[in-house]
Amino acid sequence: MSLLSASSNSANLSSTLQSARPPLLITTGEPAGIGMDIVLSLAASGELSSSTQPIWVTADAQALDDRAARLIANGALTQKPTWRVIENTQVAIDSALLCLAPDVSTESAHTADLVIIDVPAANPIQAGVIDVANAAMVAEQLALAHQLAIENKIAAIVTGPLQKSALIEADIRLDDGTMFSGHTEYFMQKSGCDKVVMMLANDAMKVALVTTHLPLRDVPAAITKANVEQTVQIVLDDLRSKFGLTQPKVLVCGLNPHAGEGGHLGMEEIEIINPVLDTFRGQGVDISEAMPADTLFTPRHLADCDAVIAMYHDQGLPVLKSHGFGDTVNLTLGLPYIRTSVDHGTALDLAGTGKASASSLKQALTMAQSMAASR
Repeated sequence: MSLLSASSNSANLSSTLQSARPPLLITTGEPAGIGMDIVLSLAASGELSSSTQPIWVTADAQALDDRAARLIANGALTQKPTWRVIENTQVAIDSALLCLAPDVSTESAHTADLVIIDVPAANPIQAGVIDVANAAMVAEQLALAHQLAIENKIAAIVTGPLQKSALIEADIRLDDGTMFSGHTEYFMQKSGCDKVVMMLANDAMKVALVTTHLPLRDVPAAITKANVEQTVQIVLDDLRSKFGLTQPKVLVCGLNPHAGEGGHLGMEEIEIINPVLDTFRGQGVDISEAMPADTLFTPRHLADCDAVIAMYHDQGLPVLKSHGFGDTVNLTLGLPYIRTSVDHGTALDLAGTGKASASSLKQALTMAQSMAASR
């Protein structure tokens, strides 16, 4: 019986896990891409076995074994990492979780580098070659991750890259019936959230977005008082609850050049953005007025800033990625659980070659672990 269809005694298990360290769960995503490669790379280097929390992974177990053999054959790995495979069933997963309790000791729980929840693909997997028939197993990984997170059985979700086009061609839809558009929208709808906030973070800065994937001509209409207010509130709530910052300092970009130049280059700052920010400041929040983006992103302003809120995608993210592309983490704020992600795609041309960098996955795991500790 599938985890998603089985009944469970979640209360007893949750009580047991309170005294344990619940695992971080990695979804490997598109099996033809580099998701399995980067997990294997971190496992082989000892990064996963040295984690202070257990690392669990969703993958086709046979395909993971095949990919490891391929990476060993081409010299990218010296040996196969060790893992324990469990079935994707309620009983198997809950039994494995119970083994994490402090008073339970099993050999398999302490000798393997990671635990694999086996989510089989419909067809054999070929590195670098998309098979739309396997899109269902990608969606199953996400459904499983959400269910475990919403039941507090895992500490965080860390998502590997998926191929949106494959899920769309397979007619996999979001809960509202629209075509699959990404991890963010998937977890938002599954969690019943009206709005979430996309944030990218690296060692240099954290940047959250009021709008995300909109054509530039549509951005001004989306900069409403409600949208700005919701974004700011979600950022503040998660900085406090998931990053442990009791009094976060936030800087906010204006929409227009020079933040509107007193209304000469646009009125959005005067009529929409600043009135919202004034309300937050009146509540004691340490938040700026709308600032010109070309001066906000300078060392002087960023030195003591906890997060930046940008109005649109290419206002904030190019600056952030110039400070650490490949080492950046994608976060979804506003969910009832922690979700971090790599900042790159499936890199089909690199799958199975051993040339894919695992640095972003490493950073996503580190940040998820830190956020989980802060909660």
